[in-house]
Amino acid sequence: MPGHFEPLPGGGAAVALDDVEVSIIRSLAVQLLELIGPGPGADAPDDPLAELFADGPSEPPADPVLRRLFPDAYIDPEKSPDSVEEAEERRAHSAEFRRYTENDLRAGKRESALAVIRALDALAPVDAGGAVLKLTPPESRQWLGALNDLRLAIGARLDITDEDDSDLLFRLPDEDPRKPMVMAYLWLGGLQETLVTTLMP
Repeated sequence: MPGHFEPLPGGGAAVALDDVEVSIIRSLAVQLLELIGPGPGADAPDDPLAELFADGPSEPPADPVLRRLFPDAYIDPEKSPDSVEEAEERRAHSAEFRRYTENDLRAGKRESALAVIRALDALAPVDAGGAVLKLTPPESRQWLGALNDLRLAIGARLDITDEDDSDLLFRLPDEDPRKPMVMAYLWLGGLQETLVTTLMP
């Protein structure tokens, strides 16, 4: 179990984490929460109807991490539009889609990150410097979403756009200042992969 998730009888997953691993995941999840923000109406009285009908932003975020987490729906950076009119049409569709979906997407990502923090805060050490995290199937899915978001965020900071980029990361010298972030990216990828396996029927 050390270093990877294993299925639990009856569903769910478990992984052994040491104190350092718990601290790293928790710190990254907190940073992700801070980046995503508190959400609409955070400083206002709770009004479920107002929040339900609140429009989201229509422009993509300025931060490259948030752009990776909330990409444009109708704009493919790999494919240039055939005309100025097509480019304008794609931008208009993307803005409209973002306006009606981004608030919900942010809320979902926020909830997944909070689920990670709560699960880690509830861990009881079983031996010196370590604990076993046990997740139900719904918690496993939230963790999967959060791990994916954390890897996307780190990948954006490292400017990783495809698998070829991540292969180059294995060869970074130890003195490279990106090395700790790279190690976290690769480690989270291993956790994510083994968690996916536990959720397969």
